Amino acid sequence: MKNLKLKAARAAKDLSQEELAVLCGVSRQTISAIEKGDYNPSIKLCIAICKALDKTLDDLFWE
Repeated sequence: MKNLKLKAARAAKDLSQEELAVLCGVSRQTISAIEKGDYNPSIKLCIAICKALDKTLDDLFWE
């Protein structure tokens, strides 16, 4: 399932996938795969993404 909430939050912060990846310590491909729904990130990575985007886990990863 695509993570459109993550993509929208990243775009709202005017961050590229590469910039978010650097902030989170992962590759751009990892961020892309999460957004496409091809990769289920660890809770540690979910938290890093949320901190980088000033969002909660509920905002980005739960319905």
